[in-house]
Parts: sequence; C-alpha cells; structure tokens
Amino acid sequence: QVQVVESGGGSVQAGGSLRLSCVASRNTYRMGWFRQAPGKEREGVAGINGFGMSTYAASVKGRFTISKDNAKNSLSLQMNSLELEDTAMYYCAADRQLYASPSLSSNDYDHWGQGTQVTVSS
Repeated sequence: QVQVVESGGGSVQAGGSLRLSCVASRNTYRMGWFRQAPGKEREGVAGINGFGMSTYAASVKGRFTISKDNAKNSLSLQMNSLELEDTAMYYCAADRQLYASPSLSSNDYDHWGQGTQVTVSS
C-alpha cells in the first residue's frame, strides 16, 4: 500500500500564490492533483507521469505548474494568480504504472491523500 501525504494548503488573497507538496511512501510514477469544492464533483487539476510529461485542466493552464522529484517520491503544485474559483480541498493521487500517460481522471489513480484546504479570498 502506498501512503500519500499532502501539505502546503492555506488561505491567500486573490492574485496570490501557494505551493502544495505531496510525498508518497513508495516509488510512484504517475501522480496528479485533484480538487473538490463544496457541492461540486472532484476534478483533475494537473497530472504528471514518470517521464515528466504533464497535463493541465484548462482552468489552471498557465497559472499552475506541476513538478515531480522521482528520487524523493514527491510532487509539487505551484499555484500562481489564484482566483476565488480555486478554493477547494486539494488531493494528491499516485499510481505505480511506469509507462502510463499523465492523467486527469481519478479512475487512473489507486492511492490518495487526505487532502489539504486552499481558500482564496477577495
């Protein structure tokens, strides 16, 4: 079983930045960030595979950057120009398929963290 732990959430004003981090207890290859706002379904934000290929949701492209440190089994999400609509619980997800493409589908991930809250205020 792979344990996944997120950190770095918090409160920030619109236009500000936050950086989320995630660490997995074992080697993982494909990892991603998801978010869920109250009353809404969970949505994929950014994903990256073991070769560094990444994909982003249209709503965050150009503002968020995902990065992965394979040696440390860690994942980061740099979030800039935050908007009120970015307020949500953010989840880190991981999967151990070596040759998989980056994905924003929750069905492609087997291991999930407990989440970290991001609140953007005006």
